[in-house]
Amino acid sequence: MTSPCDLLAVLRETGALPAGSPWESAVAGVRRELFLPDTVETDGRLISRAAQPESWLACVYADLPLTTQFNDGSGPDDGYRLPTSSSSMPSVMLQMLGLLRVEDGHRVLEAGTGTGYNAAWLAHRIGSHRVTSVDIDPVLADRATANTAAAGYTPRIVCADADLGWPPGAPYDRLIATYTVPAIPPAWIEQTEGGRIVAPWGGSFFPHSFAALEVAGGVGRGRFSGFPAFMRTRNHRPHRGYLDEFVRPSDSTATTRTAVNPWDLAADSDALFCVGLRLPTVWHLLDRTDEASGAATLWMLADDRDSWASVTYRPGRGTHTVEQHGPRRLWDEAESAYEEWRSLGRPARDRMGLTVTAEGERVWLDTEDHLLT
Repeated sequence: MTSPCDLLAVLRETGALPAGSPWESAVAGVRRELFLPDTVETDGRLISRAAQPESWLACVYADLPLTTQFNDGSGPDDGYRLPTSSSSMPSVMLQMLGLLRVEDGHRVLEAGTGTGYNAAWLAHRIGSHRVTSVDIDPVLADRATANTAAAGYTPRIVCADADLGWPPGAPYDRLIATYTVPAIPPAWIEQTEGGRIVAPWGGSFFPHSFAALEVAGGVGRGRFSGFPAFMRTRNHRPHRGYLDEFVRPSDSTATTRTAVNPWDLAADSDALFCVGLRLPTVWHLLDRTDEASGAATLWMLADDRDSWASVTYRPGRGTHTVEQHGPRRLWDEAESAYEEWRSLGRPARDRMGLTVTAEGERVWLDTEDHLLT
């Protein structure tokens, strides 16, 4: 696979790009290699264009996410490598653009320019003069400007805080975010009156939902879908690192037991979503201690690094060991939220909705009067 037409064929074959899609021309007409650095990473593999030109090009025109920056472009190469920019998986890009419902004549604001590849698709579809893209990273904004120009497009690319939108170009008919936000910024609602917003949404516990909102009268309303895995907003981004940065040998622990199988929580996206509503500043990590036996440890780690919990699962046992440290009892909080979700009848995430006003946002079940947060 060495050309946009190869990518087009792959996306058609997998059903990501139905016949007659208005995005067919953009996929076929925009050369992805113009938007990528000489070294990319996918599935833990670094691929160099100079050393592996055929493999590099094959990755470019496969339906793969390609990480293009770690640690905001700085930091030690031998330490923890936090992905901070990428060229998204093309099928996921199409999923988001499908949710966005772009039409001819629309003016679109993109929050998070990245490589500029998505902005180029938008420019191909509706015209460069109708696309504004904002990125907080000046290096990425400059590169994206050069990348889109090399591909023959001239969207307005601005270096600024995309959480604030871009007031000089407002109002917009559509707003698409390419990074995850824990809450929809008020500026996005203000600048998209009568329009539509699509953004990866969620806190630390479960950041894997698209929120698609219709905006009317200063209020955004919509539902959740998908399972995106995007970088988080750089505003107030919590620390991420190795486990020993959160769990220290000197930590004193309270030990209890639970009848809840941690696998039942960790493997159920609907449960994770609802528990995440109660624990938005906690992230979890499932360590498959012994895959052959099925043993595992579920870790819960507070963003502030003051509290943590672990649940150790051993097959065939009716209860499981819980250890908790710090001012918060994270497993107790998670178990309570999990039991609340079960008491509601284990509702699926697609029954949840989001309402955003100037005062904040609320998640609800089925109807807006049944609030969950």
